[in-house]
Amino acid sequence: MTPRSATTTAALLTAAALSQAALAGVALAAEPPAPARQETLFRLLRQDCGSCHGLRLTGGLGPPLTAGALRDRPREMLAATVLRGRPGTAMPPWTAFLSETEADWLVSELIAGTVPDVR
Repeated sequence: MTPRSATTTAALLTAAALSQAALAGVALAAEPPAPARQETLFRLLRQDCGSCHGLRLTGGLGPPLTAGALRDRPREMLAATVLRGRPGTAMPPWTAFLSETEADWLVSELIAGTVPDVR
């Protein structure tokens, strides 16, 4: 092995280790909310978001929030929209009610199509 290839290999191994560490940190940050909070978040989604996006989340004043409608949209953009709203539209910011982790979790649930009906 030449010195240059050894350096390149070491750099690649270091980058891979850093990537694994970063992924582990992301996995820890992405812990789902506690079950009671999940229930509250689903109720907020169905009732509050549903007032504009449709009670079945298939669209209304706001666009649909179905898995098919969201599948190709970047998660980060969707979570940012939830948290910061859309100026000049009816979409309000929800930062007073949701943490960034909760917004990310809700977006993941929407994309997965696993949002239950609530009472």
